[in-house]
Amino acid sequence: MPDRDPQTYPVEATDQPSQIGSIKHVIVLVKSWQTDRAGQQIKRILSEDGIALTLQNGMGNREVLAHRLGAERVGLGIATLGVYLTAPGHVQSGGEGKIYLSINNRLTYLKETLQFAGFAVEDAPDPDSYLWGKLVINSAINPLTALLRIKNGDLLERPTARTLMINLARETAAVAYSLHIPLPFDSPISGVEGVVQQTAENYSSMLQDVRRGAPTEIDAICGAITQAGEQADVPTPLNEMMWQLIKALIPPSTQQPTS
Repeated sequence: MPDRDPQTYPVEATDQPSQIGSIKHVIVLVKSWQTDRAGQQIKRILSEDGIALTLQNGMGNREVLAHRLGAERVGLGIATLGVYLTAPGHVQSGGEGKIYLSINNRLTYLKETLQFAGFAVEDAPDPDSYLWGKLVINSAINPLTALLRIKNGDLLERPTARTLMINLARETAAVAYSLHIPLPFDSPISGVEGVVQQTAENYSSMLQDVRRGAPTEIDAICGAITQAGEQADVPTPLNEMMWQLIKALIPPSTQQPTS
């Protein structure tokens, strides 16, 4: 991926939703464990005909937001871009990708805005397919890179790590198939290896969280896959192991705050 000149974008930020007033369009990018709190804040500012678009990792974000806002005011998006934080307010691209959006007339403005900004955006008639496709990718890449403290691309350079990555992808795909959810790639192996190649220089978000000693999204990724596997009677020993190992890395006092 070619180097790009640094670019600066001025933004206005506030931690007081009451200062914003009524708005029609929201993009939700918080960590999965922060989704409910974000939903409560968004409810105070989102107009009745507005929509909140989740572009988050993991399972359950759409449902949590729908509980707070109503299903008609929540749109599902799946982003496959690689980005990592280099300092407060500074991000570095770690790999190109696409954004897939559920088909919803309320998302038209956000879709056009993202395209104008240079993102590759496509409609997803079956967004759950892309959601589970990303779960396959996230479950195979994120916990391994966090545990091994390596870039995504290093997973292909280490034979044992590559084998673990492939088996995690296969395991998650087996849960999706048991739920009759088609995946957006020919095979879980080609899917995960393709993303690793595209984001080879990226540090996964889970690795970034672990380095900061912050809560991770492991519950919404490997944890949710494990629970879905139990309900579908599909064994998920690797996902369960990754789930517990990542949780063991973070002190209990910082795990999954509720507010």
